[in-house]
Amino acid sequence: MHYCRGREQADELAASFERNGCRVGVFHADVARPEDCHKLLEQAARQLGPVDVLVNNAGVNRDRKRPEDERQRVDEVIQTNLNSVFHCSKAVLEPMISRGWGRIINIASIIGQTGAFGQANYAAAKAGVIAFTKSVAQEVAKFGVTVNAICPGFVDTDMVASMPQAAKEAVKGRIPLGRFGEADEVARLVRFLCTEGDWITGAQLNINGGQFM
Repeated sequence: MHYCRGREQADELAASFERNGCRVGVFHADVARPEDCHKLLEQAARQLGPVDVLVNNAGVNRDRKRPEDERQRVDEVIQTNLNSVFHCSKAVLEPMISRGWGRIINIASIIGQTGAFGQANYAAAKAGVIAFTKSVAQEVAKFGVTVNAICPGFVDTDMVASMPQAAKEAVKGRIPLGRFGEADEVARLVRFLCTEGDWITGAQLNINGGQFM
């Protein structure tokens, strides 16, 4: 289990897994830094064994605020949301290929498919994740490694909770199922790809309540 901020929450979640008989390691890394990506995966493999499944889920959202902050905001979003996918995947791909099996699941976004006003940096990063997924999937399929992207819509997380109430209501009005998603609903799709998705690779799987079809 990886965290950048929020050690207490990471420890609490790890403890819940351990109570159910799982062996868990908790690792700190800032995946916006390439060296941290490689260190993270090396530590996980050393403590827990070979990494068979990688879920690239790190993400930040930095909407437009002040023009003078734009370069910093763009760099942070691209480094965290896109570059981390490249570097973490690179850290596990060679061992997966040598073992002849592996699952890489990249969490993209509906915004990477549709774009969004004021979120060009976020949309570009998530669109890049989708393109990266499709390209790497073609390269490693013959080695028994699948690579897929999940594109959630608006999920009830801290990121959505920080939206103004009027904006949240407007978004809900555009979702045919009439509500935000739950993190567990996305997690179940991740689990499906790990356990039953043997013939699925290079896909961008939509889970958005019908907002984008």
